[in-house]
Amino acid sequence: MEDFKKGAMSSLRLIDNTANPSPLGLMGFGMTTVLLNIHNAGYYELNTMVLAMGIFYGGIAQIIAGIMEWKKNNTFGTTAFTSYGLFWLTLVGLLLMPNQGLGTATSKVAFAAYFFMWGLFTFVMFIGTLRINRALQVVFLTLTILFFLLAARDYFGSVAIGTLAGYEGIICGLSAVYAALAQVLNEVYKKVVLPLGPV
Repeated sequence: MEDFKKGAMSSLRLIDNTANPSPLGLMGFGMTTVLLNIHNAGYYELNTMVLAMGIFYGGIAQIIAGIMEWKKNNTFGTTAFTSYGLFWLTLVGLLLMPNQGLGTATSKVAFAAYFFMWGLFTFVMFIGTLRINRALQVVFLTLTILFFLLAARDYFGSVAIGTLAGYEGIICGLSAVYAALAQVLNEVYKKVVLPLGPV
């Protein structure tokens, strides 16, 4: 009887019936990135719409997606969504905290270091996408370029690089929106409606 129980336990398989959290994380990242970079491209001021998106959709929604990816045993998804959710919260914090008397405003050189480190992290994550799909490769490659452009903008104080970063960031954000909606539609229709380019 004991041998039977041991055999039954060793062959136990759990079925994961939870939803795919990746579209939520990609939408939170993508839409917030597009809206911030429309500002960076010079079309409107940095306003509460961008900051609220940074806190709630870019920040909290991505953290939730990261926790859900952890539940699915996806180290890449957990690391990516949780990290970028916290990126948005730290970015909003850097912009708002000095106005509340919580520390001094971040210098341009410090912002350049901040964006450079995020660019370095994103480049390593891009290497991880080489084993996933083409859609995520585009997202992470364009995000790497975006972070390095933002670092260069702040380090050199260049308006032109900032504007270029804005347009490049819009492309990056839209690529994430595409990757998110492709997963949603492909799952709903149970066929490839929008290709992700598996490798």
